[in-house]
Amino acid sequence: MEATESVNAERNDLRARLEAATEKAKEVCKKLQEETVAAAKAADKAVREHPYQAIGIGFGLGLLVGVLVMRCRRD
Repeated sequence: MEATESVNAERNDLRARLEAATEKAKEVCKKLQEETVAAAKAADKAVREHPYQAIGIGFGLGLLVGVLVMRCRRD
């Protein structure tokens, strides 16, 4: 009888800890989502203010990645 009560107490403790961890994970996820939306809005604003510079940066990064990929294929 005491063993059953002990197991139930442990199970309830684990369930409470799991619920607390789940709530914390939800809060972290919501905060991360808000920060991501803010970063996306900032990036959109920067691209709209400087479209040609954004195109140039995108082209340069694409060229760099392409060169690095081709180097890796040769090896």
